[in-house]
Amino acid sequence: MLSPAPRHAWRAILSADPHSTPNQTPEWADAVRSSRPGAQDASRLYRLDDGRSLLLPLMRRSPVPGLTLHSSYPYGDLLASGGLRASDVRVVLDDLAHSHRTSRTLISAGYANAEHWELERSPSFLPRSPRVHVLDLEGGFQQVWEQRFHSSARRAVRKAERSALTVERDTTGRLTSTFYQLAVTWTEERAREAGMPGWLAARTVAGRHESLQLFESVAALLGTACRQWVAWHGGTPVAAIITLVHGEHALYWRGYSDKTAAGPLRANNLLQKMAIEDACASGCRFYSMGQSGGVESLERFKESLGATPRSAPELLLERFPVTALQAVKTRARSGHALLSSTSWKPRWGVS
Repeated sequence: MLSPAPRHAWRAILSADPHSTPNQTPEWADAVRSSRPGAQDASRLYRLDDGRSLLLPLMRRSPVPGLTLHSSYPYGDLLASGGLRASDVRVVLDDLAHSHRTSRTLISAGYANAEHWELERSPSFLPRSPRVHVLDLEGGFQQVWEQRFHSSARRAVRKAERSALTVERDTTGRLTSTFYQLAVTWTEERAREAGMPGWLAARTVAGRHESLQLFESVAALLGTACRQWVAWHGGTPVAAIITLVHGEHALYWRGYSDKTAAGPLRANNLLQKMAIEDACASGCRFYSMGQSGGVESLERFKESLGATPRSAPELLLERFPVTALQAVKTRARSGHALLSSTSWKPRWGVS
């Protein structure tokens, strides 16, 4: 095992894995790390006795001296020459379980290799089973449109196409600031709905990693693999999404909209239709729409486009109760923020 993995080896294994995804590229790893101060490349390269190679994209952070955290990138998964096998997962989990250098290791596997991770779960790791919605693109867009889109989704798209919407697609990063402004608008809307002050919503809803720097880095480093879509109405942006494309996989990574303006126009339906059509034209076999966080309305929207839920396993190894301490810290910060706000009456208790 060698860590961090040399870039030439990373790229070679990436090209030799037929199931590799946008989240397994070194460019994706660089973009995520650039938005997280102090994060370092902790990728692990394994050379197997049979001549095959494995690569696990990992990121290392040390929030306080003596505390080292390893985590894979969102849906980063394990790369393998010729495709992943269950025995490959066993090799990596055994290695991580016997490594005493980290306080916590979190592995976020992708849906494409879920069965291998679920077969080879280690007793050292705590399993989690989040779901992502994935649309099968086999047969091309016309077949997807006619056989997998629900009739309600097709009607919504036709309504959007009859409206005065204009959709712009860009792969240069030119629309990043427009996308980010819609993200801010979306956060403010969620804040009003929840009765939260805007500054608190920006921290707790969008999250500290959803920065302009992250969107700029993803656009710059992934290049044409990062596709930004913006729907305009009357010269005003009302909805935007970002999709990532690599090999047979396309990923709907982020999306935001001005709910009041975009909803009646069905702008989000139109953006998804165009992004799915683009993924088909790019030769992709799958279109992942990510996790829904248990939000039923979001799950119904994805399923109306033909996406079905699939497992995307996570495995957590902790030698120090980092997760529990982080939860306490988050509750403490939220409680302090709520209690210190004089213009907002909380709708729920603070513990």
